[in-house]
Amino acid sequence: MGETDRERTDRRSGVPATAPTIAGGGTPGGGSGAADGGAAAAGGGTAERVGAAGSGQPTRSAQRRMARTRQRRLWAVEGLTVFVCLVGLVAYLGRESAPGPETDHAVMPGGQAGVERPSVGRTASALPAVVSPGLNPRARPAPTPTATPGAGSAAPAPAPDGTLPAPARPVLDITRVEVPATVDLTQVGTRDWLHWGLRGADSTVRKRDGSGAIVDAGGPGVRAGHDTNPEVFAWRDGAEAHQETGTPTGVHTCGTDSGFALAVAGDGEVRTARLYVGVWMARGRLEARLPDGGPAVTVRLEDPHTEHTAGFDVRFQAPRGTRLSLSWITEHAFNPDCGSVSLQAVALR
Repeated sequence: MGETDRERTDRRSGVPATAPTIAGGGTPGGGSGAADGGAAAAGGGTAERVGAAGSGQPTRSAQRRMARTRQRRLWAVEGLTVFVCLVGLVAYLGRESAPGPETDHAVMPGGQAGVERPSVGRTASALPAVVSPGLNPRARPAPTPTATPGAGSAAPAPAPDGTLPAPARPVLDITRVEVPATVDLTQVGTRDWLHWGLRGADSTVRKRDGSGAIVDAGGPGVRAGHDTNPEVFAWRDGAEAHQETGTPTGVHTCGTDSGFALAVAGDGEVRTARLYVGVWMARGRLEARLPDGGPAVTVRLEDPHTEHTAGFDVRFQAPRGTRLSLSWITEHAFNPDCGSVSLQAVALR
C-alpha cells in the first residue's frame, strides 16, 4: 500500500501515528489500565478501613478491655469501703466491751447488795447472810448445832475464826452393771462376800476371813431355792464350801411385797456393795438407805414375761458402828402363782 501524505508528514515530524481504534471503544493496552484502576479502587477501600480504625472510634476488643478495667476499679472501691467499715465496727465493739473499774460489791436486782469476795481473816459476823449459787466462801455463818443421834462421834473442832466446817455431803448412789457369764466372788468381793442357795433355801456360803460386814436381816415372805440362774457363781475362798467352779443356785420369794432385807456395816470409808439379783414375771424395787434418817435411793427391775437378772453397785459411806440398809422387794407380781424376786450373792469391796 502506498504511504499517504499525512503519514509521511507525521513520520518526518516525529509524531507517532495515532493508534488504531479497537472495537468497543478501547485501545490496545486498555485491559491493563482497567486492571490498574481496579487495583487502585481496592487500595482505596483498604485505606478507607484503616482510616476508620484510626479515626478515634474504639473497636469491640477495646470496648471490652475498657469495661473490664472499670469493673476492677469498682470492685477495688467496694472492697476498700467494706474494710473501712469492718475496722470501725471492731474499734466500736472493743470500746464497748472494755472492762470497767472493779468493785467489791455486786448489786442485785431490787437494790440488794451481793456477796463480797471471800477474804482471808474475815470473821463470820462480817459475812452477809445470803450466799449466791456457785460461791464457796472460806467462812460462813455458824449453823445452828443439831444433835446427831446414834453417831457416837465427837463434834468437829471449830476453825480459828470461830466457824464450824460444813458437814460432809452424804455418799449414796446405785448404778446398774452387766453380769458376766461366770461371776468370780473371790475377785469381786475383796473385803467380803455372801452367796445364797448352794444347798437349799437356808444355805449360805461366806468369804473365809472376810470382814463379815454383809448381814442377812431376813425379809417378808417364804424363801425357796432354785438352780435356774443364767449366770453361775464361783469362788476359791469360801468358809462353808471352800471352792466352787460354777453354781447357778440362788433363793427367791413369791408374791407382791415379799423379798429380802440386807445390811452392810460401815467403817467411815467409801465402799461399794454389788448385789446380784433377779426377777421372774415381776417388778422388783431395790432401796438403799443411809443410817440415822439419811438419804435413800431407789431403783427398779422389771420383766413381766420371764426371768431377768442384773447387778447393782451401791456406793456408800457410813460411819463406823452404823449400817447401810438394803431392801429387795417384789413391788408387783405379774404372775399370780409366783411372780418373784431372787437373790444370788452380795460382794463388798
